[in-house]
Amino acid sequence: MSKPPAHEEHKAHAPKHLKIAVITASSSRYRKKVLGEPFTDEAGDIAVKSLRERGHEVRYVGVLDDDIKMLREALLSTLSSRDIDVVMIIGGTGLTKRDVTVEAIRPFFEKEIEGFGEIFRVESYKRIGPSAALTRSTAGVVDGRLVILLPGSPDAVKTAIDVFADELPHAVHLTKRP
Repeated sequence: MSKPPAHEEHKAHAPKHLKIAVITASSSRYRKKVLGEPFTDEAGDIAVKSLRERGHEVRYVGVLDDDIKMLREALLSTLSSRDIDVVMIIGGTGLTKRDVTVEAIRPFFEKEIEGFGEIFRVESYKRIGPSAALTRSTAGVVDGRLVILLPGSPDAVKTAIDVFADELPHAVHLTKRP
């Protein structure tokens, strides 16, 4: 009997249920939050709902400003909880001056998963055309945990989860291997 391919073997040993933290970076929503005004975080809500429907335990950290220091502090604070497998940061991956999520988080990557952004942009291109190239979405490993940076568009979040959700346990398994 032949041995299954390595990726199939990894998937078989991967955890079935992950602990995922969701953070949204949005200056406009953060401003409303600080002022006590009502706001919705549609992209964050979609992420939480979609990931829970797939059986994962999700902790919604909340809405932060598009601020490098604030994003870094939130990442490190979230990772200080040793039981978090994945941190998903939504927003701040575009081209405006306020889009600083990639600059805030990429320096912490021990390994960057370039293929994540490549595949995400291809799948987004199928849905929205050439403007998909304008996201700098990426993923990486920080302190042995998976960190995913997504655009703030609700459709982008849905696309990413639809495409990658089944692969997250495999990726988490790999981040924990020596």
